[in-house]
Amino acid sequence: MENSNFGRARSSGQRSNGFRQGGSPMGESRGGFGGQRSDRPQGGFGGGQRQGGFGQRSERPQGGFGGGSRGGFGGGNRGGFGGNRQRSNRRPDEQISFGRYINKIDKAETVAEFIPKNKFADFEIHDQLKSNIIGKGYENPTPIQDSAIPQVLRGVDIVGLANTGTGKTAAFLIPLIDKVLKNPRENILVVVPTRELALQIENELKGFTRATPIYSVCCVGGMNIHGQIARLRNQNNFVIGTPGRLKDLIDRRRIDLSTFNTIVLDEVDQMLDMGFVHDMRYLMDQMPAERQTLFFSATLSPSIERIIGDFLKNPIRISVKTSDTSKSVDQDIVKLQRGENKIEVLHDLLAKAEFNKVLIFGRTKYGVEDLSNALRAKGFKSESIHGDKNNAGRQRALKSFKDGVSDILVATDVAARGLDIPNVSHVINYDLPATYDDYTHRIGRTGRAGKLGKALTFVM
Repeated sequence: MENSNFGRARSSGQRSNGFRQGGSPMGESRGGFGGQRSDRPQGGFGGGQRQGGFGQRSERPQGGFGGGSRGGFGGGNRGGFGGNRQRSNRRPDEQISFGRYINKIDKAETVAEFIPKNKFADFEIHDQLKSNIIGKGYENPTPIQDSAIPQVLRGVDIVGLANTGTGKTAAFLIPLIDKVLKNPRENILVVVPTRELALQIENELKGFTRATPIYSVCCVGGMNIHGQIARLRNQNNFVIGTPGRLKDLIDRRRIDLSTFNTIVLDEVDQMLDMGFVHDMRYLMDQMPAERQTLFFSATLSPSIERIIGDFLKNPIRISVKTSDTSKSVDQDIVKLQRGENKIEVLHDLLAKAEFNKVLIFGRTKYGVEDLSNALRAKGFKSESIHGDKNNAGRQRALKSFKDGVSDILVATDVAARGLDIPNVSHVINYDLPATYDDYTHRIGRTGRAGKLGKALTFVM
């Protein structure tokens, strides 16, 4: 059935800065015998997210010989024979009461307006940085920015706990840019779980550093490592990357973390979920004992608390998290009746005029790609993003969705964290999330920047 309401077009310096050359290469984390690559770390022999078998693919970390979320050769959701990473605190496929997917917004309810203690113009930061902030249209900081920026400027360690979409990227970038402007020899490492988030942070950094002598390099998997090595030869005050690629470059002696006195660990809960705990510890061990550590997460678990105790010194804790899910997202379920065709129910929803920019989440790479193709066949302008797409393809899909060229983005949970996509009207959980944390991060892509959003979850 064709749809008349959807698918319409819318319109460097040379100093070495501590980076060394030479050394021997170490590859990115990948599967072992029979295992295919994934956008998340895998162990070795066998196991996958689906039931058993040799070398099935997975988008979640696996053990080794048999380590997968539901079996493989020996089963179990933690490592198998030869696995070098574990899921940490993640519980796959936990039973979530459907009632937790329902949270109706009372639009008549008034929420007290946040009154910041500071304005960006009042912060004791470099004049060019202030000019760039004002040029981006920023006047008043968000709660996490208002609380964190003064503390980061003091040079203390920070633990920041905030809902998604609250502006925490600027909360650490602004004071750290000022730190570099005051000391051009300062090197800063920013560690994040996904390449999309790393690229987004670098793009925001460039906006704040216009007309300054600050340079950056983004070091992530799924992109040509030789181009990143070439850029590391130049002046880079900021290195932004994912744990696996950063470890690879350190082992190749392209990065020397002994010259870095500041590290930001962003979306730490997701890095633990993805099995990066050992890589995180490796990175921290390479840095000077006297350093500034900034730590941001949407949730705190016993595993995260242990890392805080190991990594940070007398940190200032800042929490602006108000609830598990944003109060600006209206949440409901779509109950499928016996015999109903799921994709036809989805089609009828998407055909409504108010569904004008929709992010749809699926559980598997194959399912996401099939659904996106099926929606295109029905006349929708749909793109997909998942671990089997190379970086160029993922960036094209994101840009098309952000720019309004496509109305629908179908994605795995690779798009659930950190990404700032403006004006998403609806998030649809076509497949149920594995955990409630996954759910909260998925629906956090809508209802951002003070706007109302809608989240719908398909249930049987």
